[in-house]
Amino acid sequence: MTMTYFRGPGWGAVSALALGVLLIPFRVPRAQVQGQTAPVISGKRYPRMVIRNATVVDGNGTPSAGPKDIVIEGNRIADVVGADPVALKSGRSKRPTGEVEIDATGKYVLPGLIDAHAHLQDERAGVPQPFDYELKLWLACGITTVRDVGSDTKKALELRRKSEAGEIAAPRLFIYPMFGNTSPSPKTPEQARERVRQLHEMGVDGIKILDIDRDLMAAMEDEAHKYGLRIAHHAGVEETNAWDDIKFGTTSIEHWYGIPDAAIEGGVQNFPASYNYNNEVDRFRYAGRLWREASQERLSKVLEAMIEAHVAWVPTMDIYEASRDLQRAQTQPWFSDYLHPTLEEYFRPNPANHGSYFIGWTSTDEAFWKENYRIWMAALREFERKGGLIGAGDDAGFIYQMYGFGLLRELELHQEAGFNPIKVIQHATGNNARILGQEANIGRVKAGFLADLIIVNGNPLENLKVLYPTGITEIRNGKEVRTGGVEWTIKDGIPYHGPTMLADVKEIVAKARSDRRAHAAAAQ
Repeated sequence: MTMTYFRGPGWGAVSALALGVLLIPFRVPRAQVQGQTAPVISGKRYPRMVIRNATVVDGNGTPSAGPKDIVIEGNRIADVVGADPVALKSGRSKRPTGEVEIDATGKYVLPGLIDAHAHLQDERAGVPQPFDYELKLWLACGITTVRDVGSDTKKALELRRKSEAGEIAAPRLFIYPMFGNTSPSPKTPEQARERVRQLHEMGVDGIKILDIDRDLMAAMEDEAHKYGLRIAHHAGVEETNAWDDIKFGTTSIEHWYGIPDAAIEGGVQNFPASYNYNNEVDRFRYAGRLWREASQERLSKVLEAMIEAHVAWVPTMDIYEASRDLQRAQTQPWFSDYLHPTLEEYFRPNPANHGSYFIGWTSTDEAFWKENYRIWMAALREFERKGGLIGAGDDAGFIYQMYGFGLLRELELHQEAGFNPIKVIQHATGNNARILGQEANIGRVKAGFLADLIIVNGNPLENLKVLYPTGITEIRNGKEVRTGGVEWTIKDGIPYHGPTMLADVKEIVAKARSDRRAHAAAAQ
């Protein structure tokens, strides 16, 4: 069969067939087998693959360096070799070879991005939404690892198995079921311990706690530590706060509730008498006033104690951004082609859906939230400056944030907070690996590590927007050109072609929209 290739937005060659229908495996030219042209197949692991001429950004916070050749054997990085042009020309050095090669000349190679706060969702408000939609969006955005902090545990564990076996196109998954106000909800410390034991027997990787009282938190964390289960705490306005995380040994605090709360001099935020926590308009409106009520002196003590107790912080700034700029959140450009209609409907203001609270949202609310971000970002800078561990997650599937795209927006917000892009990338790679307890396996471009890598068309240290799979525009030689995007996402040694994953998502969304229109027409 003759293949016709088109040049996409800096993504390498994209076939005409792939643009019209799903195409897996996908064939891309300019790979080499023993010096001859051969295709790289998306979704296939090779015995030995070489990424050639890459500029590497490691996940350890060091500057980029290159050109380098990265040798992958099976599912691990076998070697990272600096290309010395003088030695090559003189014959004193030879380039490593592989069964296939990917030419990364002019491109940047990073560790695969890790999303430390995500949810596997096959429905929204009871309406079906295929897992494939979410999984392929993650891969298209360069995400090779996901910490699932609350979903249907049995379904999540089965997806983890399939991902590990390479049966599906998906990131590697770490499963942290919810523990607290979900069913079954423990009522006593012994019930809390028993629930931890049940989760351990199921084979989970950790636990996410929320809406939990102090006696139950003490018992469940003590039991979880016995089994080596890591703990993520989504604190709310509740009995426990960061001081309890510090005392009981929580791995990471999610979002930010619980941290400023612990620094309020009176111990309680100045809520109006009419405040109702279960009313989400109230909850999120007054959340926008919380940081200003924290004592800076007390906050510094909280942050220092978190650092001493090795409590990390995954702030998920992207998920609250609609609160400070609703119009921006509602008009993101990728919605037109990639927003699944189920997710679109869930985003509409509706008190029945968690996070869909924008009913009567005002300019005053946005002004308070803008100040909230200013103080919050300053606290993050202080936390890292003093030695704290910051991760990156997006909590997508809520509040106008799409899977994958939300994490990339989170990285931009880390830069806005004042972190150098090198550190931002470290937050989403090496730091997240530490939070998962996987710092010896993922989060680095280093020999011996699992082969989780992304090949990017552009320099993310100059412009983090090059990571968006929809690409960017640049002026070159006086002309506007499209470039950017993750060309290849390599997870566990398996290369997935980013534009192909995105084309698949577009097809999923188009079919779902067509089916919905047909259903609506039939119902008339």
